[in-house]
Amino acid sequence: MLTARSLFQEILDDDASYRLFCSIAAGGEAQGGWENGRIAALVPERFRALAPKIARHGADEDKHGRIFLALLRKRGLEPVEVPPEADYTMLLERRGIGLPHDRLRRDEPLTERDIITYLAHSRVTEQRAAEQMRLLDRHFGDHPEVGRAIRMICRDETDHLAYCHEELLRLAAAGHGPVIRAVLRESALAETGVHRDVGLAVTVRMGRILGWPGAKSAALTAGIHALHTAERLGGWRRMARLRMPERRNALGGGGPSAECA
Repeated sequence: MLTARSLFQEILDDDASYRLFCSIAAGGEAQGGWENGRIAALVPERFRALAPKIARHGADEDKHGRIFLALLRKRGLEPVEVPPEADYTMLLERRGIGLPHDRLRRDEPLTERDIITYLAHSRVTEQRAAEQMRLLDRHFGDHPEVGRAIRMICRDETDHLAYCHEELLRLAAAGHGPVIRAVLRESALAETGVHRDVGLAVTVRMGRILGWPGAKSAALTAGIHALHTAERLGGWRRMARLRMPERRNALGGGGPSAECA
């Protein structure tokens, strides 16, 4: 029977598939760390109070990247190059979601609209990350090899999502609600397509590595397409809704990190 637990266990048990999984995860986290670091450095003056939180977000992402590389080293493995078709962050940028990298490389302060775009994009992608880490935590949070890393990353992703909700609600209360809703919708719909494409690409790669029979790969492919259809028909809305989180000021320091649900 195909389950999330059985699939990840299969990936975990094979060095080549585990190497690909950790390499993709490490690359995405490192990219997120760079993006947040640049945004923190370019925050306009009126949003300077946000800069430490954005920097903390970037530092967390960098930490996650190092954690995945450390998991590889524990097995004596080296990271592999991330296949372009499985590069989630770069595919999102090509869809025009978030702030373009050429903009972040320039030493020019960001605009108010840029900050809204950044927070809305982060709210969507952190939703996906938090959901995926909660799933892993539920099944592998007590695993002797990867459990501690999963629990730590899961807590951080929960905090990142809380921070995005809180800051977007603050901006909505200041009159930016229509723009925020529009950017959230655009980002969520684009993300569902990228998530499908990456899922299909990773399924093909993992299938080759693990020697999956055609029927198994076909079932996984059908499941990915079904999820995408459900998200296009309305599931995307969960990534665009805003609610005040129970944990306030999640990236402002002080207090324990949130627990994963």
